[in-house]
Amino acid sequence: MEVMVDMSSENCTYDCGSCGESCASRTEAPMDFRTPLNPASSVKKVIGVVSGKGGVGKSLVTSMMAVRMNRMGHRVGILDADITGPSIPKAFGLKEGVFANEAGLMIPARTADGIDVMSSNLILEHETDPVIWRGPVVAGAIKQFWQETLWQDIDYMFVDMPPGTGDVPLTVFQSLPVDGILIVTSPQELVSMIVGKAVNMAKKMDIPILGLVENMSYLECPDCKKRIAVFGESHIEEVGKEYGVSVLAKIPIDPQIATLVDAGKAEEIGAEWLDGAVEAVLKL
Repeated sequence: MEVMVDMSSENCTYDCGSCGESCASRTEAPMDFRTPLNPASSVKKVIGVVSGKGGVGKSLVTSMMAVRMNRMGHRVGILDADITGPSIPKAFGLKEGVFANEAGLMIPARTADGIDVMSSNLILEHETDPVIWRGPVVAGAIKQFWQETLWQDIDYMFVDMPPGTGDVPLTVFQSLPVDGILIVTSPQELVSMIVGKAVNMAKKMDIPILGLVENMSYLECPDCKKRIAVFGESHIEEVGKEYGVSVLAKIPIDPQIATLVDAGKAEEIGAEWLDGAVEAVLKL
């Protein structure tokens, strides 16, 4: 029996961009790992909210973007993909769990102003119960939240992702039809490296980057209105230029924001500082 050997594979560098060979790796269609919605659901646009590290306010930006888009008359949903550290239900004062309809689809919780929310905290007996799941189980839960939830006529779905570039962001990028991402960061000088990781992951996954949102950007003096750089001078503009990404918003440090979120009243926050981010999403 004659055995055919692809001699070009011996010198393969695995960099197709610099190679002119027509090997099987180039000619085969790329695999599609996306998880389809159930036929009863409809989601038009999916926006991921990501960060390279934790504690920068990603869930706050997710909540505020959803609130702003909802106020404009769009049907909005939030998929809380931060499975082990969910905070979206708390921000909106959601306490009752989700349930399934006769078809077995989960019905998302709905905020006071009509935003649909699906989160791991809504399926736990107590909101303080820890989610002690390994990576594959977490990834499976995200796929279920997407596929087995009844998302009715959603114009914009915001996906609150855990920090970093590990299993869960990879699952979201591969499994959901993400139309673009917002990268949330903070003013510290470390931000360049952290943003770089998020930007490069998105580029490798061919996910459009809508822009950067800087949280905790400044504190405004209530008396003289002077802006104080509590965490040092912002480097976000330089970082944006370095990676060719637009700076869409700078969110101030405001105790009133924390007070409303802690009280479950996120929908009462004005969030006018997110105008640029809203405009970027609408351009989708």
